[in-house]
Amino acid sequence: MAKTPAPARKTPTRAASRPAATRPVAPPPAAAPAPAAAKAAGVEELKVSAHMMTLDAGLFCIVNEANPAAAQRGGLPGVRVSPPPLAPDSVEILAFRPDGWLSGLGDAALVRVARGPARVMVTVYQLPGQADSAPRLQVLRLAAATGAPAAPPVPPPAAVPVAAAPAAPVRMDLLAHIQTRGDVGARFGDWLGEAGSGHWIEGIAIAAPEGIDPADLTYQAVLGRGWLSPWVEAGHYCGSRGMALPLLGFRVRLQGEAAKRFDLRCEATFIDGSKTRPVGNDETCESESLAALESMRVTLLPRAAAKPAPRGRR
Repeated sequence: MAKTPAPARKTPTRAASRPAATRPVAPPPAAAPAPAAAKAAGVEELKVSAHMMTLDAGLFCIVNEANPAAAQRGGLPGVRVSPPPLAPDSVEILAFRPDGWLSGLGDAALVRVARGPARVMVTVYQLPGQADSAPRLQVLRLAAATGAPAAPPVPPPAAVPVAAAPAAPVRMDLLAHIQTRGDVGARFGDWLGEAGSGHWIEGIAIAAPEGIDPADLTYQAVLGRGWLSPWVEAGHYCGSRGMALPLLGFRVRLQGEAAKRFDLRCEATFIDGSKTRPVGNDETCESESLAALESMRVTLLPRAAAKPAPRGRR
């Protein structure tokens, strides 16, 4: 009897023994840094809010009042005033600080609206979780009309003399931007501007004497009754240019080494014909009528030659 052949044994194929192909796995996304890690890396979240402010036609001063804790917080709360996107060209903004910030140390910006109503954007930067970190903003209307008053007629220029050999440059201690004239300089003790001209002063800058820290000589501009600009250190411009906004007076303050070495005298004339008597250190030089400033004189007297100055208005 024939034997039945045994069933053939199946041998595994190479395909069966080959491991299944695997897809490359992407690394998991990096997790956002935890607040503690961000703080350790020097990153601190701020509370930022933006607001739209509507202003009528006119000249305005937006003031971020001084916060006692701002010096320890890097100047916060800080504010920026800017036109919104696609804003009309009828709004002009000028901050007193060259970087445009209204810091919590007490800064201001001028806003001129030629055709109102118009909107400006006010953005506030402050520290979170601080009860006193919100800014204290005030809006002061300086003038209702924004058009520049008609300037007095300018006399024709005199004949130009033959140019002489160029003289050595003379250091100017004071600079003023004067209506229709532009920037004009003077030395300490000389008048800056012309009494009786009817041309007002729109901004000033005062240089520190040699050997004096600019922080020891500061000044303010009078913008309205009881309203002054933030303090500006020596060498920096205080005021505006081309905004038809005259200064109504000024105030100069000596501190530290400057106060030890010098006594201060300030005088001014105004476009209404009034004139102030000399005032001393940290005193406001303005007229009773708050007329526009026309000319000014700042005199620094060495202590040995100084005499007591009559007290003026604070």
